Amino acid sequence: MKKFLYIALTLFTLVLLQTSSEAKTINNVIAESGINKDAISISIKDVKSGKEVYQLNSNRPLSPASTLKLITLAASIDTLGPNYEFKTQLYKNTNNELFLKLGADPFLRSKSLKTLIASAKKKNVISPKAIYIDDYIFDKNEWGEGWQWDDDLNPLMPKFSSYNIDGNLLGIIITPTSTGAPANITTNIFYPTTFINLVTTGKEKNNISFSRNNHISPDILTVEGTVSEQAVELIPVNNPKRYFILRLEQAIRDEKFDYYGNFPQKKLPQQNVYLIDEIKTPIKYTIVPILKDSNNFIAETVFKAAGAKFVNNTGSLNNSLKMFYEYCKKEGLNNENIKIVDGSGVSKNNLITADFMTEFLVNQSEKPNFEIVKTLLPTAGEGTLKNRMLYFKDNLRAKTGTLSDISAIAGYITSRNGKTYAFDIMISDPKAKNSDKKILEEYILRALYTNY
Repeated sequence: MKKFLYIALTLFTLVLLQTSSEAKTINNVIAESGINKDAISISIKDVKSGKEVYQLNSNRPLSPASTLKLITLAASIDTLGPNYEFKTQLYKNTNNELFLKLGADPFLRSKSLKTLIASAKKKNVISPKAIYIDDYIFDKNEWGEGWQWDDDLNPLMPKFSSYNIDGNLLGIIITPTSTGAPANITTNIFYPTTFINLVTTGKEKNNISFSRNNHISPDILTVEGTVSEQAVELIPVNNPKRYFILRLEQAIRDEKFDYYGNFPQKKLPQQNVYLIDEIKTPIKYTIVPILKDSNNFIAETVFKAAGAKFVNNTGSLNNSLKMFYEYCKKEGLNNENIKIVDGSGVSKNNLITADFMTEFLVNQSEKPNFEIVKTLLPTAGEGTLKNRMLYFKDNLRAKTGTLSDISAIAGYITSRNGKTYAFDIMISDPKAKNSDKKILEEYILRALYTNY
């Protein structure tokens, strides 16, 4: 009996020493990085057992940046269902009136409107009395809570609305002329914009910047810098509805369709209408750009669409939050220490804990609806990990997040010993370089991969 107790005690001591050694490895990596330890939050859990094997400030709420997309996308797909489709539909009623029912499709393009108008012509729709637009899928709020005013021209953050089309982005073409002379500036498609052209033609590498004051002159764009070869820059449109209407008018002209009226808003009637044609985009097409390219526009659209379906009414942030917190309740996730204000992680008002993220990842790891998300998470060398984490090859699947002063990464890693862990690392140190934060993330994961 004494011999048995001695062996058991010895094994227990060895386990403690091993655990201490593993933790020390990560601790040493953090200490050697020079980044403030209090600005780092880490949680690592064994996916199979759910047991936390390492933590540092894991219950401290920090901004998750774009790693939030993991959570909001999962909740949205669970609500919408894997077979959900964004639909833009054209209907006709018995009074020879057309109804364009918007679905806020983030992949809708100008040519899609031409397809719908062409279908109306083929079905012998002639001189409709009116063309109404049913835009009630989303509310009128086109910008996220806490989004920074100076991101207004950031092509990664266009406005999102019922009137989504062409990614809500306008192409600006800057063409050099002769050295020292002003460049030529045009748009790739008609949209009322006045340019203050301060771009000169030079011989050095292109260096172009944009600015505008939406409160004073939203249609005036100042363009500055030098250009040596033609450049095409994408700029968020300041009024998605106006941009959409212009594209609809152009489609009508191009198809020589006999209609010259306005496009008043009106809800699609429930009776005495028939479908002329529709443009559909499956929800599965949104997953890769959200996870691998971290597309904020698509992430926000999906999140708001899920809110719309949850209440079977107009989508809004409040309805999306109701959907999200109901999802947490259903999954048994304690959301008391988190705050969500958008679907993309752009806002610094978003706060989650590393413990919540790993709890979510463990919880979802075997769920059928999450399988497609898990499978399409970027691995080393893909998407936002294109030039990162190459050391791990296919043993890592993770979502990154970056805001000013903030770097984060969350996902799954299979260690050298064959165990799979859910992890979340958030670093919020304004004094540290962003590159140093990224390096620290990798070396923490290397310590995890090698020693656990």
